[in-house]
Amino acid sequence: QVQLVESGGGLVQAGGSLRLSCAASGRTFRNSAMGWFRQGPGKEREFVASINWGGGSTGYADSVKGRFTISRDNAKNTVFLQMNSLKPEDTAVYNCAARLGIFGGIAYTAREYAYWGQGTQVTVSS
Repeated sequence: QVQLVESGGGLVQAGGSLRLSCAASGRTFRNSAMGWFRQGPGKEREFVASINWGGGSTGYADSVKGRFTISRDNAKNTVFLQMNSLKPEDTAVYNCAARLGIFGGIAYTAREYAYWGQGTQVTVSS
């Protein structure tokens, strides 16, 4: 089984930056697409970013384009989410997710991911 553990969340002021990390265990990670989702207070879970198995293709929600960057280091079994120019609207619990190993292409919906981490809290103050 693939296990995912997020870290790097915290409290920052608007305009600041954070880098989230997602450490994966399991042999599937190297071949699977990865994604980041978030759920703010009183909101539904929403897609943030995805990256394909090789790291050469990425996709982003319109709300974070130009501010967030997803990347991965397959040798270290880790995916990252660099978040710049943070806004209060970015406040949420952020979860990383992995597709099944056979699915290496980016995906934009939660139902396309098989494994999920427990999440890390990001709070952006005004």
